Amino acid sequence: MSKTNSCGLAGSSSAKPVIELRDVRKTYKLGGVVVPALRGVSLTLQRGEYVAIMGPSGSGKSTLMHILGCLDAPSSGSYRLNGIDVSGVTEDDLADLRNRYIGFVFQAFNLIPRTRAITNVERPLSYAGLARPERQQRSMAALKSVGLGDRADHLPSELSGGQQQRVAIARALVTNPALILADEPTGNLDTHSTNEVLAMFDELNRQGRTIVLITHEPEVAQHARRVIRVRDGQIVSDEQNGQARTARVPA
Repeated sequence: MSKTNSCGLAGSSSAKPVIELRDVRKTYKLGGVVVPALRGVSLTLQRGEYVAIMGPSGSGKSTLMHILGCLDAPSSGSYRLNGIDVSGVTEDDLADLRNRYIGFVFQAFNLIPRTRAITNVERPLSYAGLARPERQQRSMAALKSVGLGDRADHLPSELSGGQQQRVAIARALVTNPALILADEPTGNLDTHSTNEVLAMFDELNRQGRTIVLITHEPEVAQHARRVIRVRDGQIVSDEQNGQARTARVPA
């Protein structure tokens, strides 16, 4: 059974991997044609890992990200998130798992316009049913942790791109999730803001956060401690600490 943290949300048990995929396959039907997007992906990520997932367009990288983020479900195989089997669960259950266990950071920030930074950060806590005073306290703490405590009342349009992404990171952190899943998080940023955001991910990982970056940029992937490459719906290589391990590709 999951432990409960002080947010009232499900917390993390250090005994189990954050991610366990076993022979995960995903197919889509386009007209009368069945298109395989993932072909037998097996993957384990331990707590505190910092992983980059890379692959060209059409490689299955985005499909894998959607499954890791509980935005989609496998056609077959199993997926355990923080020890919970999420394969084949309902849409409502997937939404609950996303809110409890995953902090998302997107390329486009996905902040609500004409809504203050602190209110944007509060959103996951609102879905979890926390009272407003506690939401505000925790959201302010999250904003301070990313250096934006003095921008809590600013609208997204009043913030730079880098600051907007830091608000998004604060929103990802506010529920104390088991996993931070960042999809091309520097894609809309200039070089200075990119360096700031990547430095923040580096620090979060040093603090013990589990981070998965989806990226096509080698210089971004270099920040991760492990790089997984996907091609044709399969993991073809897995690099850690500079040592490449060629993956066994299913037939």
